[in-house]
Amino acid sequence: MSEINTNQHFETNEQQQNKNYLPALTAMTTLFFLWGFITVLNDVLIPRLKGVFDLSYTEAMLVQFCFFGAYFIVSLPAGLLVKNFGYKNGVLSGLVVASIGCLLFYPAVVVHEYWLFLTALFVLAGGITVLQVSANPYVAALGPEKTASSRLNLAQALNSLGTTVGPYVGGILFFGAAGSLTAGAASAESVKIPYLMLAAALLTIAVVFAFLKLPEINAHKEQNDCKAKDHSLTKAPHLIMGVVGIFCYVGGEVAIGSFLVNFFGEAHIAGLEEHAASALIAYYWGGAMVGRFIGSALMQKVAPSKVLAFNGFAVITLLLITIFTQGNVALYSVLAIGLFNSIMFPTIFSLAIKGLGSQTSKGSGWLCLAIVGGALIPLLQGFVADTMSIQDSFFIPALCYVFIAWYGLNVVKLSNRWQQLVSK
Repeated sequence: MSEINTNQHFETNEQQQNKNYLPALTAMTTLFFLWGFITVLNDVLIPRLKGVFDLSYTEAMLVQFCFFGAYFIVSLPAGLLVKNFGYKNGVLSGLVVASIGCLLFYPAVVVHEYWLFLTALFVLAGGITVLQVSANPYVAALGPEKTASSRLNLAQALNSLGTTVGPYVGGILFFGAAGSLTAGAASAESVKIPYLMLAAALLTIAVVFAFLKLPEINAHKEQNDCKAKDHSLTKAPHLIMGVVGIFCYVGGEVAIGSFLVNFFGEAHIAGLEEHAASALIAYYWGGAMVGRFIGSALMQKVAPSKVLAFNGFAVITLLLITIFTQGNVALYSVLAIGLFNSIMFPTIFSLAIKGLGSQTSKGSGWLCLAIVGGALIPLLQGFVADTMSIQDSFFIPALCYVFIAWYGLNVVKLSNRWQQLVSK
């Protein structure tokens, strides 16, 4: 009876504290929007640089390889930075590093060397990695654990707003009103100004955050989490499989987005020029935004694991339709994938860190490490596209979503094993 009263008292205090979390959540959503905008620019940058430097599909996918490869290298140091210096300092560090990456696009354009663009992307992604490691667990901690998935999906919906606007704006800035690579194909001059503007925006936000008072979160350092601390995270199956799930999801999502402009340019699909195809990508990411708002509300009532499994099977179906059909059917089916992609990253993330207690920041670093899937899966799909066809290459992300559907079906059992272990 006393245990029930204690829980009720805790919930009352938690609800009272949540009223003070709104300003912090509002501030964090600006970061989700901005890194979504920056990340999705790669989908438009790839065909731009492919035309400028006359690259194969595999060579063009080095853009994603360098960008998401930074997650693999930077995630663990970022996790240590957040653990030792806090979420706010992590955010500030990420903003400054990302702004430096944006500034490096200026010399890359002047020197006109592909490797310099890849270097700039690596530094930019390093900063975004620190932001990811800092912001995701911070947002998850700003309220009750049981609604962490819903809260992260709401924040990620703002991320999707950035990814929806990004391709349209990037298409205009990179390709111009003519909408083709024909004019000025030998120059990457159009890339310079957008990234300088982003550098200015990142530095401005860093200054604002430096003076912003954010609540200290101690939920991951409580004494009653000491049991979790006594066990290695390698014994947490829901986290380990979650790492694989993040690898598959980011790899699949990035690979699909990276090929959309070229896929829509295929004569038997739509025969669109680059600018028109770039505008259509907005519908792909716009579907993700709508899906996250729906998912945020739906997961207040339905178990996140069930929603994840359903969406995984939905994407597999849509990818098979994309592969085996032509024209508008293939076009609309691949665009519809965005709607079902929507809830996957924040849902996998929140399910994977559940119950990790004082080791949450470390687990977050592991999950962000898995974002390297965005570097490797598109490269593999690029190889298949070069050797077979773009349409056949979509089998690669389809395999990724098979694992995600499996994870959704089994994550509750995996999480229960961890809870049983730490309760002993």
